[in-house]
Amino acid sequence: MKKKKLQTVKATVSEMFELPKEITLNMPKINLIGNNQMLVENHRGIIEYTPSIIRVNSTIGLIRVQGEELHLRNIAEEDIMISGDIKSIEFI
Repeated sequence: MKKKKLQTVKATVSEMFELPKEITLNMPKINLIGNNQMLVENHRGIIEYTPSIIRVNSTIGLIRVQGEELHLRNIAEEDIMISGDIKSIEFI
């Protein structure tokens, strides 16, 4: 309960000072370029990696990317680049 209250305070401060939530709340930030590339920032690791499904752990839960010929192009401590024919993105 204490953690939830802290998150609420951080969200309020973030809105007051117009700070990016992905920085202050450590939330994932997702950038899509068409349906061919996806950049996920602030991830917590790869859970599943197949040519049709990639599941990425984050602070808000799992992010499931479904498609065809999916590849992990860049994997860094802070971000992941996924490429291929992206069909859907789901937050679990």
